[in-house]
Amino acid sequence: MTQRIPLTLITGYLGAGKTTLLNALLRDASAGRIAVVVNEFGDVGLDHDLIIETTEETVLLSSGCMCCTVRGDLVQALEGLFEKRSAGKLDFDRIVIETTGLADPAPILHTLIVTPGLGAALRLDGVVTVCDAALGPTTLDRGFESVQQVAMADVLVLSKTDLVTPSQAATFRARLAALAPGAKIVTSSQGAVPIADLFGHGAPDMGGELPEAEAWVNATAYALSSLPLPAVTKPSAPFANSGPSYGLFGMTPPPATSMMTAIAPAAHHDDRITSVSMVFDAPINPIMLDIWMETLIAACGPDILRLKAVIWADGFDTPFVIHGVQHIIDPPVRLSRWTGKDQTSRVVIIGRDLPRDVLLESLEVLKVKPAMQVI
Repeated sequence: MTQRIPLTLITGYLGAGKTTLLNALLRDASAGRIAVVVNEFGDVGLDHDLIIETTEETVLLSSGCMCCTVRGDLVQALEGLFEKRSAGKLDFDRIVIETTGLADPAPILHTLIVTPGLGAALRLDGVVTVCDAALGPTTLDRGFESVQQVAMADVLVLSKTDLVTPSQAATFRARLAALAPGAKIVTSSQGAVPIADLFGHGAPDMGGELPEAEAWVNATAYALSSLPLPAVTKPSAPFANSGPSYGLFGMTPPPATSMMTAIAPAAHHDDRITSVSMVFDAPINPIMLDIWMETLIAACGPDILRLKAVIWADGFDTPFVIHGVQHIIDPPVRLSRWTGKDQTSRVVIIGRDLPRDVLLESLEVLKVKPAMQVI
């Protein structure tokens, strides 16, 4: 299988310092050959003019915000890069997308997963969100877009710390950590961040190792936000393992009915973000995994910002990595052979306006071992 090109999404609110970070990245020889896609909201692509190291690998999207009207342009830009690469006109090791400050990362990730060809050619290497230490607290208070950008991040870059006191920077850092418990938080120095802090924080590719997958999920970081729940009533009727197959593992779950209760709206801004995790010591039944996944997507799909999981499934000798955005789940990636004894599954869900107890109750379904009936 051809190794997929890693793609890093750099986001952050207006004026946070995304272009400064990108300039520093392009000047760093250790970053390798990077193809850059830039998006600026409006008719004049000012960010493009500010990129110092502009090359043929830089593509400007100017027809609007990447989170809405230009997703078709984004696909065309990425496909164009790969066409030039195949023709020997360009050579790059990774792709970086810099979004407008108004962008919602979810539809962009959604586009990368569902577009034919791109999913097979690209691997999300991480979402990097730049956070302005001076204006960031006010920005988070004023608009949910910036809160969502933080919650979806794999890496948070704290910029402009020289404009605030150490106490103010520490308070802001603590707020970011509460919004994105599993994200790595780094502080930029004159706009620059070490390459190792920016790259390599996405889901591992086919044949990857279990430790890096567990680090990506980082379920431990979300454990403190997970509340205990009463036991869930387990279904008693056997499930027939026959008929048309579907789902992540090609199994046949029964119709999803009442595993998710009604979703009530939460408070605004920070309180709208929900993050939960659960750890499973025993392998998960593939049928129950498909039931849970399809029920979760049907009930909460548009409000699932990120889903990360390392799954050990019954009948398989290696674990799988699962990544989802909104109602789209990337095909499971099977990791390389694991000879150790640890077969712990880990699941993290990051959502908006979703009651925590509802998500945790849904995860309890993964502990069920259904009685199988062969017809």
